[in-house]
Amino acid sequence: MKLTEIQELIKFVVKSGATEVTYEIKGFKLTIKAPGKNGGDHQQHIVVQSPVAVPVHSVPVSEAAEKKAAEKKKEAASAAADESKYITIKSPMIGTFYRSSAPDKPPFVGAGTEIKKGQTLCIIEAMKLFNEIESDHEGKIIKILVEDASPVEYDQPLFLIEP
Repeated sequence: MKLTEIQELIKFVVKSGATEVTYEIKGFKLTIKAPGKNGGDHQQHIVVQSPVAVPVHSVPVSEAAEKKAAEKKKEAASAAADESKYITIKSPMIGTFYRSSAPDKPPFVGAGTEIKKGQTLCIIEAMKLFNEIESDHEGKIIKILVEDASPVEYDQPLFLIEP
């Protein structure tokens, strides 16, 4: 998580009136404590925990399990090779991903939709601001990688586009 993102999160917590927020992802934990509405403590406390190494114990693996693992690796490698010919549209910010402008409106795009440069693909809500995400490329949407109304991270893949 970048320093500017942490600063935005702190500002959001203070404006929202929340007294404590904990944010955790992939072993990174951030806790922000702000003063309550009664005044109380006037200092902000930030606690950041780094990932901790956990010892791994080896377990004997059967031959069948090894074959399955090898097959999965081959499938993953072929899927990655297939996806390498596509352009990945990534999230420019942290927020909530929406496929349409309102729950009763149709999605901006779907799998198989032909898109043009500058066309709106989705909306990402960040701190009550709705940001339209536009395509930088022309092509065809192959896959939508995020569920509607789900949180997204900065630089998280959202769409695969065939040029």
